[in-house]
Amino acid sequence: MRAIVGLWRWRHNPLCRATDLAEAWLALGALLLIVVAAPVVGVVAGSAANRALTRSVEHQRTERHETVATVVRKLSRAPMDPDPETVTARDSHSRVVARWTAPDGTDHRGTVMASLKSPRAGDRFPLWTDAHGRLVAKPLDTATAATHAALAGIGAGIASVALVECARRLVVWRLVRRRYTRWDQAWDKAGPDWGRTGAGS
Repeated sequence: MRAIVGLWRWRHNPLCRATDLAEAWLALGALLLIVVAAPVVGVVAGSAANRALTRSVEHQRTERHETVATVVRKLSRAPMDPDPETVTARDSHSRVVARWTAPDGTDHRGTVMASLKSPRAGDRFPLWTDAHGRLVAKPLDTATAATHAALAGIGAGIASVALVECARRLVVWRLVRRRYTRWDQAWDKAGPDWGRTGAGS
């Protein structure tokens, strides 16, 4: 809005310089880019991120399998950690030795984090593995993927706004520098007699 007012103000002003008009047009162009281009960039980036994350979710769902593990015994503290004070209460109560069967039918045994508050031998809990029984993280769910995609779109939109504004400020800085240079040149031409009566006669 300020750019439009600036253009209108300088429309028929005899004091208007080319740099003033350029600055006003630049501000108007930057405003239009921010209003129109930034949302488009955000939507495009968000859609691309959503497609990529959706493919990742589908891939993880086909590659990762939920199985049921059985607690063999509870560990009092994390292995390889001699200092019990460095182990959180959650670790000391949920780290167990468990056994599970992989989707390919092989039996596995190892130290895992059980989703149980007070695990005891024989307790069962869900576990995610790959096709060969190796432990993997739970697959990304669709809602989380959509949230990440939306955040990516918002971030891209904000980044494009920042880029446009930085470019505008850089060009304005160059215009102001050029304006000051011309003023210095004009003052140099006026010379030391500036303002004296009969100067130059």
